[in-house]
Formats: sequence, C-alpha cells, structure tokens
Amino acid sequence: MPPAPITLSPQTGAIAAVTLTLPAWWRPLLALLLVLLLAGCARESRSASPAPVRELVFYSWAEDLPPSLLEAFTAETGVKVVYRTYQATAEAVHSIRSGSVYDVAVIENQFIPELATDGLLAELDHRSIPNLAHLSENFRELVFDPGNRYSVTFNWGLTGLVVRDDLTPGQVTRWADLWDERFAGRIQVWDLQRTLVGIALKSLGHSANSENPTELEAALERLIQLKTRARTSGYVPDLAEQALADGRTALLFGYGGDLLRGRKRGLPVSFVIPAEGAIQWIDNFVIPAASPNKALAERFIDFMLRPENSARIVNEQHYPTAN
Repeated sequence: MPPAPITLSPQTGAIAAVTLTLPAWWRPLLALLLVLLLAGCARESRSASPAPVRELVFYSWAEDLPPSLLEAFTAETGVKVVYRTYQATAEAVHSIRSGSVYDVAVIENQFIPELATDGLLAELDHRSIPNLAHLSENFRELVFDPGNRYSVTFNWGLTGLVVRDDLTPGQVTRWADLWDERFAGRIQVWDLQRTLVGIALKSLGHSANSENPTELEAALERLIQLKTRARTSGYVPDLAEQALADGRTALLFGYGGDLLRGRKRGLPVSFVIPAEGAIQWIDNFVIPAASPNKALAERFIDFMLRPENSARIVNEQHYPTAN
C-alpha cells in the first residue's frame, strides 16, 4: 500500500491534512474492532458502577420494631435489615463515638445535641422523607433539635413504677418507695444512668433536670443507698418480664410495655405514676454520620413513618409513636 499523501498549508507550510487510504477488505475488520472496543468500554463502565446496597444496619433497643415490619421493608426494597441492639442509650452513644457503623440508630433526646455538635449525626434531607408530614405538631421543633435537622421522633412514653400487687404490702405511690425498707432486696432497677439520676432527684423533691450541684450530690448519695438494696442490670424487655415473674421482685422502674407483657403472662401487676411525677422519654431516629447509606437510611425512616406502619408499631409494641 503506497504511503498516504500529505498536504501542506500554502500559507504556513504546516501539515493541513493526512489522507489515509485503506483497502476495501480492511473496512469490515475495522468496524468489528470498533464494536469490540465499545463493548469493552461498556463492561468497564458497568463494573465501575457501585454495587446495589443489600443490607441496612439498624441499632436500637431489643424488640423496638416488629419483625414483620422489617420483613415488609425487605420485601419492598430487597434490602435486608441487620438489627443490632443495646441495653442503654449511653452504650449506643459510646459505640457511635467509637466508630462503629450503623445506618439508622434510635437515640434518646438528651444525647442528640452533643452528637450533632460533634459532627456524629448526618443532617436529614426532608425531601427524602415526605412522611414527615404525618409527624404530630407536638414533636416538631423540639428544643433538642430545632427544625428536626438531625432527628425524627420515633416513639415516646412515661417511666414509672411497675408493681407486683401481690408482693407489695401497702400501697406503692411514690418514687421514694424504691428506698422503702419493706422492699429491700426485692427491687429491680436498670442501668440507665440519666434515668436513675432523674428518679433520685424526683424522690428528693427536685426537678429531674436539675443542674444544681448540691441537689445532684444528694441524688448521688441516694443512688448509692439504692444500690445496696436493689438488683441491677442493663434493660432488656425479656429481663423485665422475668424479673416480674420470678417471685423475687416486688417493684421496678419501667414502662407501659413491661406492664402489658406482665399482664399477658397472667401476673398481677400495676403501673404507678409516682406522686412526684413521672419522667417522659422520647426516642428518635437518627442517621450516624459514618453511615455509607444515607439515602437508604432516609428511605427506611420514611417507610416507618407511613401511617399504616406507625399503627402496626403501636399495636404490636404498645408504645405511642409521634405520628
């Protein structure tokens, strides 16, 4: 094949064009080569795209969401929910601070401002959570997270006294009854530090949110006394039920769900709102900043906020949601 002719520009003398002439039998081979190259690029592009997410890690109290609802999320999205549990919110906060990775966590309200300030929570994109529209006005713009920038209230309730009526001589009416000598050795308390401090403060007639050093010191002394007459452990619903059923526990501080599980088991139990005042708790969905699946996490929260799913949570878990 003769060399391709080269044309020079008459103005500059530079090469203006190169004409390459190929024999006719080269053309189909060249076309085939181009097809193979394009196919290779397509394969490379597909292999470079991220693999679809196959699991979401949810971190909360044991038995906080119905298994049937998690299965429904998996059926809709194809994403498996890995359910990891803790026995105290302080444990969960420590785990998040230590670098453990979760996609959605349930955190009590008092821990959210510090986690957000320290950059450990992702800011929520409300456009990806349209079911926020169903959130009750009572749970919007709360002081611990104005604008719901980092959290969405999941459920809430009251902390009170759960009492075995047949094992308590006389009437239980106050937080102070946890220190009554009649019940020494027959009290179960949970290792929930913030709640315990609030209970001790209330039993002394102070606000559960007191920051007064003298009052806090008195509450600490009160808790040291309680430790000598009560059994303690991390909170798990099954443990609460067993504590009420074993015949050794006359009263414990607990929740409405503990009462209902005890009654379902046929136990003579009551839920007492102490005369000094109950303590409200609020649990919230958050997305830890370390989550690699923020969009999926927002989809999970939105799924749980659907009215029909919120109703299922209430009916199966026995705690009110914020919807």
